[in-house]
Amino acid sequence: MIKILLAMLIYCTLYAAQNLESKYFVSTSDIKLSDITHNQKDTQLLFTITDGRYSKKVKTSQLLHILQKYGYDDYTSHHAYIKFEKKSPIDTKKIQKFIEDYYKHHYKYIEISNVEVDPRGYIKELPSPYTIKMQKRSYLHKHGTLSIKGSNKRQLFFDYTITAKVMVYISKKEINRNEELSFVNTLKKSIILEKFHALPIQEIQRGTIESKIHISKGKILTLRDVESLHLIKRGATVNVTLQSGGISISFSAKAVRNGKLGDIITIENSDGKRIKVQVIGKNRARVL
Repeated sequence: MIKILLAMLIYCTLYAAQNLESKYFVSTSDIKLSDITHNQKDTQLLFTITDGRYSKKVKTSQLLHILQKYGYDDYTSHHAYIKFEKKSPIDTKKIQKFIEDYYKHHYKYIEISNVEVDPRGYIKELPSPYTIKMQKRSYLHKHGTLSIKGSNKRQLFFDYTITAKVMVYISKKEINRNEELSFVNTLKKSIILEKFHALPIQEIQRGTIESKIHISKGKILTLRDVESLHLIKRGATVNVTLQSGGISISFSAKAVRNGKLGDIITIENSDGKRIKVQVIGKNRARVL
């Protein structure tokens, strides 16, 4: 039984339908079968990009018919047309390095394995010098668009894809609102960067952050989900210090509301008198 299942798995892997990409980059004006199959033995000429042009759009139905003719009947597509674009003879190393530095700036722990950069349209040469501008919040996605601008003020646009792994924190269990985050209820894990709605938490230190909302089990934790830890909770007994000249007086009081480090909150002493204090630690405050 196991051998049968293994054979079926191998068959499905080898003969599963392959999806045509919406765009293929070619090195010359001649579009060959190998540009699609990536098999260097497939030297058959399929189409030719017209002189003076740098791309060719082909009906998907026509391309599928040609592929079947050469024995490739396992291809499929959801696109009406497939575009072949001549690859620009430009050096994109500077742009690739800029993208790497951009992502490293936003992620404390990131392992980048590849960066692909393609211009939107054929470009013979890059301006010199030029500045690079990323789109807002691009660091949340593996795909993105950027632009460069030279001295002539003309903008050139590029699409890019970054292949990378980032370190994230995942909730081990359900986490209640205002619950402190620690190694007890979170798990540190390396995942492939795909798409985030907000920046994942980069690091969790004991006694620093708590959940801002109710968090379900198995969720990637982001900055939207957390806030600074409340060091003083409403109703808690607070050790208060009053400094007057060279004299220091300490007394206990009840917190009227929650407070984070540096917050100004109100406390109430045993006589019912309310005093403004500043949070300086866990259940500790000082009179202003």
